[in-house]
Amino acid sequence: MNTFLLLAKDKDMKKSTKIILIIFIAVTVPALILGGSLFSAIVPTDNGFTFNFDTKAIIALILFIASIVLGIYLYWRFLLALSLDKVLFFSSIPLILIYGATMFLIADLSNINSPFAASFRSLLNISTDNAYNTILWAILVSLVFIAILFFNYIIICRPFNKVEKVISRLGDGRVREEKLNIGGGKQFKNIEHGLVKINNKYRENDKSLKNANLETQKFVPKQFFKFLGKGNITELELGHQVKKYATLVCIKLEGINNKDSLSLEDNFNILNSYLNVIAPLVRKFNGFIDRYLGDGIIAVFPNAENAINCSLAIIRAMRIENRSNKKLTAVKERISILSGEVIFGIVGDEERKIPTIVSNETSLLEKMDEIVSYMSSKMVFTKSVIDNLPLNYKLIYRYIGSLNMDEFKEVMLFEDLEVYSKEETVRLIKNKGLFERGVIFYNNGEYQKAMDYFRENLKSNPNDKGGYIYFNKTKEKLNEE
Repeated sequence: MNTFLLLAKDKDMKKSTKIILIIFIAVTVPALILGGSLFSAIVPTDNGFTFNFDTKAIIALILFIASIVLGIYLYWRFLLALSLDKVLFFSSIPLILIYGATMFLIADLSNINSPFAASFRSLLNISTDNAYNTILWAILVSLVFIAILFFNYIIICRPFNKVEKVISRLGDGRVREEKLNIGGGKQFKNIEHGLVKINNKYRENDKSLKNANLETQKFVPKQFFKFLGKGNITELELGHQVKKYATLVCIKLEGINNKDSLSLEDNFNILNSYLNVIAPLVRKFNGFIDRYLGDGIIAVFPNAENAINCSLAIIRAMRIENRSNKKLTAVKERISILSGEVIFGIVGDEERKIPTIVSNETSLLEKMDEIVSYMSSKMVFTKSVIDNLPLNYKLIYRYIGSLNMDEFKEVMLFEDLEVYSKEETVRLIKNKGLFERGVIFYNNGEYQKAMDYFRENLKSNPNDKGGYIYFNKTKEKLNEE
């Protein structure tokens, strides 16, 4: 089958190929005509050849070289239009023919009677008496042929390696390239086109999944996935759970639902305005909001330090927010913090999976919030929180009493003193010992001693709301006696 006839018949042949084909014909015809001058310039001698190139011979040589280069290029373009099996076959034919002709000449060179043959025999040191050189030249030519054939197959099959790597990356979901480039012939171009479509589909799905995850994080925080050891919502399974030690924070906004002069819609907007302040701070300190309450939230943090830092930041932010809403009554925050074991899990059914936390500590949070409200405190935490803070963490607090959850469990509560104004904090710190001794005597039922300490505390700091509450409770106990 003639290569150039195939090229000429190809309706899809590129315009550039047609031009090169015309140039090839235009170069080859005069090269053949002037071929005699080229061969006449090569003169055989006893020791090889001498070259006597005149103008005609030089032109013929240039035309022959150009013809060979263009022919190889056209043949390569022909191969690119074939499938791989045909490429391997047609690319091997010229090499096999050249190898066969060369081996025939080496083997029969001693029997050819011509000046050219004699010069070749002298140049290659081949004769009927020296068969050893003939064998060596045959071996050398064979090795060269094998090497050329080997590299020929490597070049032709190189796109296969690229296909393998691309498929491996696509199989692993590692989609990075904007465009895949495999190279090779027409068959590989079709494969490349198919892989590009797959790659684009991967990229679209990957983008959609990322967008879905971003949307999901508005409902299921990414920190929740971290606690469960999952990457995204598609990995969540109903009933999946993990028990971990965490810190829970209950933040209540006192006064949100008590604005009788406002409509429900206005109250809702006010609540959202405060939550828009709180929620970013919770995320900033690596926490997440587990649930929204009618007048606050319950947030979860990986450790006590983050929970305390976030709570202090929220109190400062609430002051600023209250100052910006001058027309409204200031909203007061109540914060309860405890540390303990929490189960992070997925509840619900197959139609709707709800990520949430399950813990006995949530009931303790509710009781703590009642204490915070009753004591008119701002921030109260348990001893478990203090025990889980770093040793060098600076925290100023006072003991405000204990909660008896049952006959086996008593929870010690502490109030943060730095959340008040500087003057008030200084007074609370100054009387900390008086107040705490009064609380201890109260818990032990020694009400008269407790009364003495609470009275002394109020003389020094009459604005201590917690002190007044304990003073009145102690007075009631003494009256009952």
